[in-house]
Amino acid sequence: MIRVKMVPTSITFIALLSACAHTGQVEEGRRYFNRMINEFGIEPEAEHFSCMIDLLSRAGKLGEAKRLIETMPFTPGMAAWATLLGACRKHGKMELAEIAANELLQLEPTNATPYVVLANMYTDFGKWEDVARVRKLMRDRGIKKLPGCSWLELHNRVHVFVAEDNSHPMMKEIHDYLDWMVLKIKHAGYVPDLRFALVKGDETGEGEKETRLRHHSEKLAVAFGLLSTTDGAPIVVMKNLRICGDCHNAMKYISQISCRKITVRDANRFHCFERGNCSCGDYW
Repeated sequence: MIRVKMVPTSITFIALLSACAHTGQVEEGRRYFNRMINEFGIEPEAEHFSCMIDLLSRAGKLGEAKRLIETMPFTPGMAAWATLLGACRKHGKMELAEIAANELLQLEPTNATPYVVLANMYTDFGKWEDVARVRKLMRDRGIKKLPGCSWLELHNRVHVFVAEDNSHPMMKEIHDYLDWMVLKIKHAGYVPDLRFALVKGDETGEGEKETRLRHHSEKLAVAFGLLSTTDGAPIVVMKNLRICGDCHNAMKYISQISCRKITVRDANRFHCFERGNCSCGDYW
């Protein structure tokens, strides 16, 4: 734009900062933010600060992200604290997660997200009393977690899958296929991440945890797509929540073993899996 003498606008820098956030270009993002102000005289708006908070949070610079939330010339909203909370889950920052969750609950007490993220983090840390406390709080307040579901369209029909739901007529074939596929990808190097089974360690064995992981909705949907389409046909799956870490890793191996291009559009972005890699570069 500069080369052809087009003047960048506020929207231009939102696009730039968002791209930097999704690719981990922290210093590049800082440079564009400063150029926007000093070189082009554009006053940062709430959207620009949101991009910077996202940029810093994704990169693990959570203290800096928190300071930006607290010092920016706008009242922090749901998006800012939710971004920080999600990054705390990714980077395992429990104390800061509790702060972000409490801020979210003050803004919107009936939003299930902070309860669910906190419960999942307490699970990761083995803090089962805190898990029980958060879940009881949800029950007492009548707050229900949005169930994760995945779907894909095939032959003009939408097929919907929910974890541990056996209502689909091909579910036996899907489970058998996943059992076979998991053995194949394990030989290729896949190791199930049992943290994402989200069950108390002494309540179930490792085998049961692996079974629960295999039955996540996105795995069910992809398995159905692979079973129901011809070799080489791409698979496109939608999910209403963020793809889980274990499913993301498994999809890379499945794309390699099946020689298929698998696209999962979750609540945040597109993940295009092909030949054992994801378009996000594992930065999400």
